[in-house]
Amino acid sequence: QVQLVESGGGLVSTGGSLRLSCAASGDTFSNYAMGWFRQVLGKDRQFVATISRSGTYPYYDQSVKGRFTISRDNAKNTGYLQLNNLEPEDTGGYYCAAPQSGIIGGPRPEEYEYWGQGTQVTVSS
Repeated sequence: QVQLVESGGGLVSTGGSLRLSCAASGDTFSNYAMGWFRQVLGKDRQFVATISRSGTYPYYDQSVKGRFTISRDNAKNTGYLQLNNLEPEDTGGYYCAAPQSGIIGGPRPEEYEYWGQGTQVTVSS
């Protein structure tokens, strides 16, 4: 099993940037694809991005494409989500997740078995 811990959230103004980190432990990080989701209170968890185990293949939700960048450093057991040109609609809890198997994860939360506790991103207008 892999344990995931997010960090890097905070309060920023519209147009600002943040870099989220997802530290993995308990198993070899490169054995797992990684995804990022976000959630606003009272709403379903929304797919943001996913990346393959090797880091070669990123995939984004259309709402963040061109503004967010997903990456990973397997040597450091850490994944990242760079958030640029933030908008108030990007506000929410951001969660990293890993599927039990597969080279890359999909856009549905139920495809992921392992989740971090989340880090809050708040974008002020």
